[in-house]
Amino acid sequence: MKHSVLDVMGEALNLVRQSDVAGATSLIRSALAGEKASGRPGGPNPWPERPSGGVLAPPPRRPLGEVLRALRERPVMRPDAEPEREPAHDFGERFLKRVYRGPAGPLSYRLYLPADRGRDLALVLMLHGCTQNPEDFALGTQMNGLADEFGLIVAYPRQPRRANASGCWNWFDPRHQRRGSGEPANLAGLAQALAKEFGVGPERVFAAGLSAGGAMAEVLAATYPDVFAAVGVHSGLPYRSAVDVPSAFAAMKGAAAHEPAQPAASDRNCRKIVIHGLADQTVHPVNGERILDQAEREGRLTRIESQTGAGRISRTVLEDADGRRSVEHWQVEGGGHAWFGGDPRGSYTQAIGLDASRVMVRFFLGQ
Repeated sequence: MKHSVLDVMGEALNLVRQSDVAGATSLIRSALAGEKASGRPGGPNPWPERPSGGVLAPPPRRPLGEVLRALRERPVMRPDAEPEREPAHDFGERFLKRVYRGPAGPLSYRLYLPADRGRDLALVLMLHGCTQNPEDFALGTQMNGLADEFGLIVAYPRQPRRANASGCWNWFDPRHQRRGSGEPANLAGLAQALAKEFGVGPERVFAAGLSAGGAMAEVLAATYPDVFAAVGVHSGLPYRSAVDVPSAFAAMKGAAAHEPAQPAASDRNCRKIVIHGLADQTVHPVNGERILDQAEREGRLTRIESQTGAGRISRTVLEDADGRRSVEHWQVEGGGHAWFGGDPRGSYTQAIGLDASRVMVRFFLGQ
């Protein structure tokens, strides 16, 4: 069913308040053209306007004239012409700006190099969530600090607004769910190029992400298990739990997968650590459970459950026949849609009793 004019204008004004003028303009044009609006332009945006923890009230509706004045007062900028904003935080000279020329086009990224590069290094690809950027994600997760401690090379790819109006990785789009094409091909290619440049072995190449970034990390686990030894999925979704925008929103609300996930691209299994808050109102926590259940079925693994933190934090471990940990699933009571234990200066972080970055790194390195 099509949205009413008042609904469209209310949503457009809300986008303007969030400085997403291009998105507001696209929404109005789609409505005028009679198109259905099942989500924001460019795909779903699995992020609330503020960290979850309460029900978000819909924006107040404003007269059409006020909306149009707001759009006129701000120049409309094409998404592909959007300039990069310099981060307010100083990350130091070892936080480099780079561009990878991949099979799906150029991919800009930030690269953090640890102070001591004379030891056995590991590589972690960090995939930000919607509305975030590499600088914000680096600040919020504090992964750079762990890079110096554990000897990690950390890459933060940037999803451009021309690829998704909200800066989301397109985990829900079939064009970006296959090996050899789209975003997975670029991200895997970047990881391989960096591993070769810095002499990182394939058993020490990892990826992690939050929300849409976590869902894309799960895509990488399914499509490139020969490239990534392990992935971290924080507040994400299972592979192929959606194949378009409507099914993406349904999956985020907890609906069952649109269709069964395809087998892995190789015989190699990608280890996984899954972290989800039980109070997540943006991506239902059942999605983390489904990632665990799918891994258990496909890998014929043994389940071991434990409780930590006075019952607020639970952990489920899946072990293979040799007793090696293949999957860890962490659930945090009271945890919302945010990176747990992150720096509050970054967006979508929550101090809830679990240091997600440290837990992930220890899992990656088998400690």
